[in-house]
Amino acid sequence: MVVGDFPIELDTLVVGAGPGGYVAAIRAAQLGQKVTIVDKGSLGGVCLNVGCIPSKALIQAGHQVENAHGSADLGISTEKVSVDFSKVQEWKASVVNKLTSGVEGLLKGNKVDIVSGEVYFVDKNTAKVMDDKNSQTYTFNNCIIATGSSPIEIPTFKFSDRVLDSTGALNLDEIPKKMVVIGAGYVGSELGSAYANFGTEVVFLEGAKDILSGFEKQMTQLVKKRLKKKGATIITEAMAKGVEETKDGVKVTYEAKGKEETVEADYVLVTVGRRPNTEEIGLEQVGIEMTDRGLVKVDKQCRTNVDNIYAIGDIVDGPPLAHKASYEGKIAAEAISGEKSEIDYIGIPAVAFTEPELATVGMSEAEAKEAGYEVKVAKFPFAANGRALSLNNSDGFLKLVTRKEDGLVLGGQIAGPNASDMISEVGLAVEAGMTAEDLALTIHAHPTLGEITMEAAEVALGTPIHML
Repeated sequence: MVVGDFPIELDTLVVGAGPGGYVAAIRAAQLGQKVTIVDKGSLGGVCLNVGCIPSKALIQAGHQVENAHGSADLGISTEKVSVDFSKVQEWKASVVNKLTSGVEGLLKGNKVDIVSGEVYFVDKNTAKVMDDKNSQTYTFNNCIIATGSSPIEIPTFKFSDRVLDSTGALNLDEIPKKMVVIGAGYVGSELGSAYANFGTEVVFLEGAKDILSGFEKQMTQLVKKRLKKKGATIITEAMAKGVEETKDGVKVTYEAKGKEETVEADYVLVTVGRRPNTEEIGLEQVGIEMTDRGLVKVDKQCRTNVDNIYAIGDIVDGPPLAHKASYEGKIAAEAISGEKSEIDYIGIPAVAFTEPELATVGMSEAEAKEAGYEVKVAKFPFAANGRALSLNNSDGFLKLVTRKEDGLVLGGQIAGPNASDMISEVGLAVEAGMTAEDLALTIHAHPTLGEITMEAAEVALGTPIHML
């Protein structure tokens, strides 16, 4: 980067190249804007580099190990399964590299300028981009801020070689014999499950009454059952108090049921949430309004109180989901171009890649009733589906929440294999205002897990074929 005495003029500056930022940049460029995207890290942000993608790769490798041990039910047994964890990490890195290279190609193909550095706002139309050596000033007509979030660090659990955040847990060079996981939400439950499949003894310490808050108890019970089958210990309503690091491991102190306890392990993974990356970039210079939690206030077009600056993703209200950030990125880019696009989260899904997978979209039964709807709930078990039985993976169910008067699909919840893929059909039904009859009349291929959606719709109509 050359030190710039003269500012570079842009239509749109995008700050942050994660799944919100790079999607916003591409959409803005498609709409004819001259766009520069800036990030101090790697293209793809947390999601592609140290989040969604590498964690799913590690989870998949764990499944392979579990499957390699065979199944007595299927008459398959193996004498010995070995894992070269360095090879697992190499494969995981190759998946990440393919995707980050792909993002770079997409940005360049859409004529988006890519700049590496940290951004500091000077005023509502000016920002400085700095690296270790140089500084360049940019002026812009509009800006989309997509700086993402970082793991929350507990003061008594400072991150180190033995006290890990999610990034550290993804990049271990060994399979731990024992691991303590503080926080059993999405990240903790997913990574804990993955390491349990590799043979790690996992102890979960969760402060709430149940794991995976946000999902219904019927769903989380299935996950707990699988975790316990893998030898995991789950301690709820537990308060982590401190950690003592040793040369070879950690000793974690926690309180549960009024008693102070300790547990020793090789590592402790801390997954208690994320904080928005909104500090030290000069937002106060611009006068951007923030919430008490450090989130940026935005309207339905992702516009801040400063009319030419937009914010998306983890730094605005709502769940910190990659697909939410991408969706908002498109809205912001289109709003800048004068389109009437607005946020509508009615069909946004949430997924946990646990065992079994959990997925939800639209309203739950409780939320629909609270909103004043008279509802009908239809449930169909995976155990009554031929494909699930042939996969030897039939724990779980699909639940449809419909409006009683006309069968309008208000939401759905799935616990079972491939729930992450199956939820899209229910999401489409919610988004498009479809009814249970629409789903029931859609011919689904046989034998597939997708048939479960059709079967649940038939239950909603009172005409189930494969269920009494």
